[in-house]
Amino acid sequence: MDAATEAHNHHMHGMTPPPDSSTASPEMMHHKMMMHMTFFWGTNAEILFHRWPGERSGMYALALIFIFVLAFLVEWLTHCRLIKEDSSRAAAGLIRTLMHTVRVGLAYLVMLAVMSFNVGVLLVAIGGHCLGFFLFGSKFFKRSEAVSAYVKL
Repeated sequence: MDAATEAHNHHMHGMTPPPDSSTASPEMMHHKMMMHMTFFWGTNAEILFHRWPGERSGMYALALIFIFVLAFLVEWLTHCRLIKEDSSRAAAGLIRTLMHTVRVGLAYLVMLAVMSFNVGVLLVAIGGHCLGFFLFGSKFFKRSEAVSAYVKL
């Protein structure tokens, strides 16, 4: 190793830099070329899982529907009322904690999907949050008196 490389590795606290393109395997280079660091349009994206949805546009559409539903569920879980007022404090606290955990987990999945930098994924995530908030969070649809016996999570 030359002095410049050693200085760079020392600055990176012992982490080795990525392999040079001349020494990298073809699979590594193919994967490297698929990683986008700017927003892009297209159906050839990798969302959440390795090689998913693949190169088929039908699977890409399914992935977009999945992300939309995840964002929609995040909004529902944020604004739903599942606990009756006469519930015990321990049970109510446990249910609130469980629902919060699920909501945060789903929100992180949506965030990771948007980090694919695919514009379609970004738009359906925003659309899912928008529709979910409109239906559950806005005051456009008034809740009936029967639902008012429940406490907001």
